[in-house]
Amino acid sequence: MVNARRRDDHLGDVAPVEGELRGLLSAGELELPFPGGGRTAERWSGLAGWGRRDVGLARLVEGHTDAVAILAEAARQAHSEELYGVWASRSGGTGARLVPSGDGLALHGTVRFCSGAHTIDRALVVADAPEPADGRVLVEIAVDQPGLVPEPDTWATAAMATADTVDVRFDSVPVSLDALIGPAGWYTTRPGFAAGGGGVAAVWWGGAAGLLDRAIAHLRSSADPHQLAHLGELHALMEAASALLLRTADALDAAPGADHNCSLAAVRCAVERAAREVVERVPRMVGAAALSRDGDLAQALADLSLYIRQHHGERDHAALGASVLAMRAAR
Repeated sequence: MVNARRRDDHLGDVAPVEGELRGLLSAGELELPFPGGGRTAERWSGLAGWGRRDVGLARLVEGHTDAVAILAEAARQAHSEELYGVWASRSGGTGARLVPSGDGLALHGTVRFCSGAHTIDRALVVADAPEPADGRVLVEIAVDQPGLVPEPDTWATAAMATADTVDVRFDSVPVSLDALIGPAGWYTTRPGFAAGGGGVAAVWWGGAAGLLDRAIAHLRSSADPHQLAHLGELHALMEAASALLLRTADALDAAPGADHNCSLAAVRCAVERAAREVVERVPRMVGAAALSRDGDLAQALADLSLYIRQHHGERDHAALGASVLAMRAAR
C-alpha cells in the first residue's frame, strides 16, 4: 500500500524506502523480540544491524518495532500489515493535546520530528490528556485522514532525509476513546520506556559501526601511524560500548520488572560518546578526498551526526549524574 499523502517533492526520497520497508514487513523481517522478554540482546543486535546498513532506514525500523512493543506492553495487537511510528516529541514548547469533541476526542497541536510522516500507516502520538485528567496520554491514530498535515519545509537538511521526518500539525483529528493506550502517564512510567531508549542506542552503535566500516575501506595497508591510532581508539571504544549494551540487555532480561533507568541512561551516554568520537575522528582519519568522492561515506557521516542528537548531551549527562548520586546516598 502506497501512502497517498506523500508530497510530490518528497517522492524521490521516500518511495524507495517505503517500498523496502513494506517488503520487509511482508516478509516478517521487522518482527523482533520484545525488550525484557529474554531475548533483548537479539532485539538490540537486530536494530544495530539496521543502523549499520542505513541509519535513515533504521530510524523507521526502530520506530515501527518500538510501537509494536508498546502496544504489546499494553496488551494491544498491532495491525500486522501496517507500518507504525511513535511521535512523542515536545521540542521547543510544541506538542499535541486532546480536547473533548462530540462523543469522543480530537487531537490538536503540532508535533516535531515525526519520522515516517509520509511513509507509515499508523502512529502512536503522545498528547496532553483532556481536562480534568492530568498528565499525558498515548493515542493510536491512522495517519491518512483529514486534519493531519505534514508541514513542508520543516526538514531543511539532507541528513536523515530517508527517515521522512517533518513536523506534523493536528487540526481536530478525531480520536475514539478506545484509541487511548493506557492511562495518563503510562507511556513514560512503564518498564518498556527506558528499554526503548536502549534500542535507540543500539541503532546509534550500528550507525557508528557502519560509518567506521566505510572509513576503513579507504585505508590501505600502508595507513600512516596517525590513521592507525584513530582506528585503534575507535575500535576500542566501539567494543566497550558493545559490551555494555550486551551486559545491559542481559540485566533487563534477568529482572524485567526492576528499575533499570540508571543503567539504560549509562548505556545511552556510553554509546553516544563512542558514536560521537567516530563522527569526529573519521574525517581526520580518511581526509577530504574520501569525504568528497564517496557519497555513501559522506551521507553516513551526516546521518549519524544528526541522529545521535536524540541524546541531549550535557542535559542527559547531568540527569545520569543526579541518579548516580541518589543511588549512592540510598546505600
